[in-house]
Amino acid sequence: MKKDMMELCAWVIDQAKKAGANDSRTRFSRTRSVEIGYRERKPETITEATSQSVVLQLFVDGRYSSQSTADLRKTALTDFVSGAVAMTRLIAKDQFRSLPDPKYYAGRATIDLKLNDADYQKWSPEQRHQVVKALENACLEAGGQSVISVEASTRDYFSEQAAMASNGCDGYQETTDYVLVAGMTAKDEGDRRASGYDYAVSRYVKSFPDPAAVGRSAAQRTLAMRGGKKLKTETLPIILENRGVSRILGGLISAMSGPNVQQKRSFVMDKKGQKIGSDALTIIDDPHLVGGFGSALYDNEGMATRKRTFIEAGVLKDFYIDWYYSRKLGCEPTVGGPTNLVIPPGKRSIEQIMKDLGRGILVNDFIGGNSNSTTGDFSVGISGFLFENGKPTQTVAEMNVADNHLKFWGKLVEAGNDPWPYSAWMTPSLVFKDVVVSGV
Repeated sequence: MKKDMMELCAWVIDQAKKAGANDSRTRFSRTRSVEIGYRERKPETITEATSQSVVLQLFVDGRYSSQSTADLRKTALTDFVSGAVAMTRLIAKDQFRSLPDPKYYAGRATIDLKLNDADYQKWSPEQRHQVVKALENACLEAGGQSVISVEASTRDYFSEQAAMASNGCDGYQETTDYVLVAGMTAKDEGDRRASGYDYAVSRYVKSFPDPAAVGRSAAQRTLAMRGGKKLKTETLPIILENRGVSRILGGLISAMSGPNVQQKRSFVMDKKGQKIGSDALTIIDDPHLVGGFGSALYDNEGMATRKRTFIEAGVLKDFYIDWYYSRKLGCEPTVGGPTNLVIPPGKRSIEQIMKDLGRGILVNDFIGGNSNSTTGDFSVGISGFLFENGKPTQTVAEMNVADNHLKFWGKLVEAGNDPWPYSAWMTPSLVFKDVVVSGV
């Protein structure tokens, strides 16, 4: 479909020019998704959907708009484009809106990122059912008599996208994703219920995780959360489990975004080149990881991507800035948002780290929370395990961590050796010292 999609993009851009647009950029996307969900060993959800759309960004006499349509008939598209150009002329002028300078398109990497599974079309309905059955059965069996309910599902996606700009940039990309999710509710003390889940994601069928292992893990995580209690408020070390690090890290990354920096809603807007965390904090953005869930050769504006270090040994090196906000800020663009976000892993396992810490809390889930990008203050509800002498001794729940990002990341002392493999944010478990955990 690549040829047809690129030809349609070129046709839309030509129509925009004829309608009076100075410049334009268009993106044609098509996605197929399939989901199968089981409950009580019977199918509960079976869905298949295909969607497609054209997004058209227009630059008309100093004005800008972005509009979309799912009607790809050329007669309908002709009316859509002319109407979009006419509507754009009614918008206030914005001197900073334009397509990127073509020099930022240059230097695009030529590597094959291998984001598309060649075997996707062979992934049959029978195989999907077998996978979700194994997932649910394993969760039910591992949960035993404590199970109240189990939900298990598998989802897969195939998407393709063609993009083109009137000043000489174009690109095409195909991606596949396979997802397994198992969630369980279990009997707890009295009328209480414990809940937990686990999931896994893969680009390729051949590296699809064992569904039975995911199901057992979901049950084990759920059962382990029974008997959760508040502890007294205490200052002690905490470990953020790898897959949950993004819940707090997201507040820091948000403050590093171009819109927040330009609009003075960022607690790090004047911190470039300064320490904002400990020596243990390094954040690398690498869009060229083969098979990565955030990998791309170009960003949403068509600019060539490259590997960048945004924080190095605690020092803020740069911000996430797209072309538009680079013009408003008078600086060079980087990239509009995270691609594959990497915190380099350490050399020790969480078990080894807990043994050395002696007493602390391993945080494995969050409840609610908020982060203020202007002040840096954040607060999250947590649950997990109190460990003593390196061993879990008590499940904890309904406790809270509140701090300020500029202080909190200075308390980071170590990263574990366990980067989370099922996300574009490949964060290892992180160890913090002297954190106030609020409870009773």
